[in-house]
Amino acid sequence: MAQINPSILSADFARLAEEAKAVEGADWLHVDVMDNHFVPNLTLGVPIVEALSRATGTPLDCHLMIEDADRWAPQYVEAGAGSVTFHAEAAAAPVRLAREIRAKGARASMALKPATPIEPYEDLLPELDMLLIMTVEPGFGGQAFLDIMLPKIRRTRELISKHGLELWLQVDGGVSGSTIEQCAEAGADVFVAGSAVYGAEDPAEAVRALRAQADEATASAAWACRH
Repeated sequence: MAQINPSILSADFARLAEEAKAVEGADWLHVDVMDNHFVPNLTLGVPIVEALSRATGTPLDCHLMIEDADRWAPQYVEAGAGSVTFHAEAAAAPVRLAREIRAKGARASMALKPATPIEPYEDLLPELDMLLIMTVEPGFGGQAFLDIMLPKIRRTRELISKHGLELWLQVDGGVSGSTIEQCAEAGADVFVAGSAVYGAEDPAEAVRALRAQADEATASAAWACRH
């Protein structure tokens, strides 16, 4: 079944606890951490993650768009994140970092910016619980989906199948009712949706509708039929 992770980057920051409760039917709550160095935007950090983990029963999926991920990522596990994503472009020792995140009790995930190919990281995939393909340039919410990322999603799914891995494949950026089916057909099974959820009149219903769309597209996708 497809997983839908609403992004609180599109929520009302003055009402984060309420906004988290509004999507309690979601699989994970996606938390975008930006440092104004790795990406040109500044959002939130460890104290907010700690507060959110106390305010919601939905597990936190922290996406770290920050420099020096090796140093900071483990702190987000300690703050309550159930999954921590670091960027390949920001990690000096990604295998060591993934193992440290796992050892602390969270799922280890690695993200790739649009211009970063998947192929150089093939041997690293068994060290991960999830791989995130960015379908926009990271840094800001509300951007248009980059459909040129669909072949990269397909290639990543092929590598996951080739190695027989139980690796989640997440997409983040411009995911909505008009793009989620393409992503699911290409091989994604975890979907980050920001404005498509929090811009809806009923965020919880938006989560259900997106999941239903993704599940339907997955059911007829060639990659899923091979399982």
